[in-house]
Amino acid sequence: MIDPRDMAHCREAIRTGSLSFHAASRLLPGRVRDPALALYAFCRMSDDAVDEGRDKAAAVLSLRDRLDLVYRGRPLNQPADRAFAGVVEAFDMPRALPEALLEGFAWDATGREYDDLSGVLDYAARVAAAVGAMMCVLMRVRDADALARACDLGLAMQLTNIARDVGEDARAGRLYLPRRWLMAEGIDPEAFLARPKAYPGVARATLRLLDEAERFYIRAEAGVPSLPLSCRPGIYAARLIYDGIGGRVRQARGDSVTQRARTGRGWKMARLAMAALRAGVSTVAPGPAVLHAAPAPEVAFLVQAAARGGARPARSEALLTVLAQLEARDRGLA
Repeated sequence: MIDPRDMAHCREAIRTGSLSFHAASRLLPGRVRDPALALYAFCRMSDDAVDEGRDKAAAVLSLRDRLDLVYRGRPLNQPADRAFAGVVEAFDMPRALPEALLEGFAWDATGREYDDLSGVLDYAARVAAAVGAMMCVLMRVRDADALARACDLGLAMQLTNIARDVGEDARAGRLYLPRRWLMAEGIDPEAFLARPKAYPGVARATLRLLDEAERFYIRAEAGVPSLPLSCRPGIYAARLIYDGIGGRVRQARGDSVTQRARTGRGWKMARLAMAALRAGVSTVAPGPAVLHAAPAPEVAFLVQAAARGGARPARSEALLTVLAQLEARDRGLA
């Protein structure tokens, strides 16, 4: 499915660029771990291309073209593209899932603002929950309830990332905390972006976001027993590692402006051991009210796409609109 040389490139990209996922992936069975690393390598490459490039509009449009080539079976001659094309073919990956990720990157490129929690969740659905749904596809799981809980985990992890990176994002001109939350704390979002400081109100908004993340972590855990037994330790590991990062932010009383929560190798190894233990003793079925809870409205389209299956070529109107905006911007800069 994937050339060993391309696979080696993907492993190295994740080992150096996504330490938390690399740690959690060690507990996945090989049949899932390798395609998952290929998936994450393509996502990591895409994220870096938009995040670090000077011309974000051109970067997103380039990713659109690369994704087109992947789904035509003629990927760009790059290791991550070739590896992801193998994953798409082998697992019949619904095109709507990576295109949701592309839409999230496009939102970054257009400087989209998020006034309330639902807006933040819309963004998290695209850049993180879509990956959770793709992970389910790699495990050959298409059950709607399991997909909904996987998307819950993606939402929780992205909210944790946002809480951890408030200062780093602000210094780069980005703000993902709900703006209305900050205004309710008496903080002008634009003034904060112009001069990021560890205001108590920002810390309270950060802790509030972590409370929302915790709600999704609890919902997500109910779906783990629905996954193949061999896959459960790796998913528990991702849940424990990211939730633990949120715990570090809590220990700092919500200050992620003057400091960034970090975890060491020993800390991650302890979480891996906890995940293996939890997967081994988790024999009690979750309550049906949680397992069968409707997906969050912001991720319902992902659940539907993954459950239905098939690499459908049609793009959503929302994605077409934002790509057209980027094309217009790109022509204006040319």
